[in-house]
Amino acid sequence: MSRKTVLVLGGGPDAEREVSLVSSKFVAEALQRGGEFDVNYQIIDRAKLQQLRALAGDVVFPVLHGGWGEGGPLQDLLDQDRRPYVGCRGQAARVAMDKMATKLLAASLGIPTKRACVINGRDHGCPIELPVVVKPVHEGSSVGVHICRTSPEWLTAIAAALRDMQEHPRRVYMVEQGVLGGSELTVGVLDGKALLPIQIKPAVEFYDYEAKYQRNDTQYLVDPPLPAGVKATIQRHAEDLFRAMGCRHLSRIDFLLDREGMPWLLEVNTLPGFTDHSLFPMAAKQAGMPMEKLCSQLVHLALRDAGQRDGKK
Repeated sequence: MSRKTVLVLGGGPDAEREVSLVSSKFVAEALQRGGEFDVNYQIIDRAKLQQLRALAGDVVFPVLHGGWGEGGPLQDLLDQDRRPYVGCRGQAARVAMDKMATKLLAASLGIPTKRACVINGRDHGCPIELPVVVKPVHEGSSVGVHICRTSPEWLTAIAAALRDMQEHPRRVYMVEQGVLGGSELTVGVLDGKALLPIQIKPAVEFYDYEAKYQRNDTQYLVDPPLPAGVKATIQRHAEDLFRAMGCRHLSRIDFLLDREGMPWLLEVNTLPGFTDHSLFPMAAKQAGMPMEKLCSQLVHLALRDAGQRDGKK
């Protein structure tokens, strides 16, 4: 069998482009260290199908974060390209990128998630009792997130959201009932099987973009001590949501644990970060899969599932 080349893609046109550049570089370097595959590392913007087809590789490993690269459009192009690729297909990508759609699906499965609604600038006052979180429906990495405990904070947040929506006409914001004073938990899912949960303990009050990617004082506790039953519950919820959403290969499902020990679904990331601060590789390493092995395994999963259509693995 001839040696295969993996086309690793980074960049993209989304707000999380800088994170993608770091993640994709880590993936390309890990595959090179692993020595099983040749690697063609390419940085793209909003590529068209002809441009994509011109890039050499037997398998595509897209490491893009955000609406275009992770939320369906790139996945649709990859399906037309017809090469095996890592990650979920377009339909699952669109549901996961839409935080409101994710919450509705979770609720239908009996997975607890806090009240939320889309923001309409014509409405007066906050539609949900404070505290709340204001954030874009289709962005990640804490882009555009505002925590509001008071009416003045709400007014500041809604004004910022309306300005952002004017500058980005396709951007939609939501408001979600806040879970403040608890802790954030994340569960990676690899090929349908939940990894150990990780508790995130930022040195600052909010786990924002800087805390995720730039600071070195955020603590990550793999398999932390949790209230009785919480670990099994969030792992089961993560696997159920992964399956119901039609995800494949990998995802990271985030939860908020309130002060009473109740976990609430936050969101699903179908192409989580692969930086040196990222949680999915951290959990995989704890399961005996260092970065080199993890990336190679994901390529093998893409090869295994080559040619299968939506609705199948």
